[in-house]
Amino acid sequence: MKPSDFIAKISAAACAACTASGIPASVTIAQAALESGWGVHTPGNALFGIKATSNWHGATQLLQTTEYVNGKPIRVKAAFRAYPDWDASIADRSAFLRGNPRYAPAFNGKLSAADFARQLQACGYATDPHYADELISLIDQHNLTALDT
Repeated sequence: MKPSDFIAKISAAACAACTASGIPASVTIAQAALESGWGVHTPGNALFGIKATSNWHGATQLLQTTEYVNGKPIRVKAAFRAYPDWDASIADRSAFLRGNPRYAPAFNGKLSAADFARQLQACGYATDPHYADELISLIDQHNLTALDT
């Protein structure tokens, strides 16, 4: 899928999630693009790699993933959340971030998209040490902050 088609397909859900949660739509779209390869890799309609921990009561799937341990990538199998469609994935990811005290610092004040991305990484959202920089690059390349109104 072309980036422009992917952005068009999920923009409405990302903007709705922004209104409901305060998460910049640009960050939602950049995360979805990065984590799904622009919608190419979405097993279980999961746009985001949210693990299915013991408090998750929805559908799950066991997938191979890359984790960074002591700065080195390793391949592991883990249970991830699954969804009926991409809109549900976006809505759940927003609720997951908003409802998890671990990510509370990202919601302190009105952060720019870049600062929100950095704060997510600082709170431990991803183990990739370049995660926030990759999100910011996608946001800039595709002018995604235009959706953050």
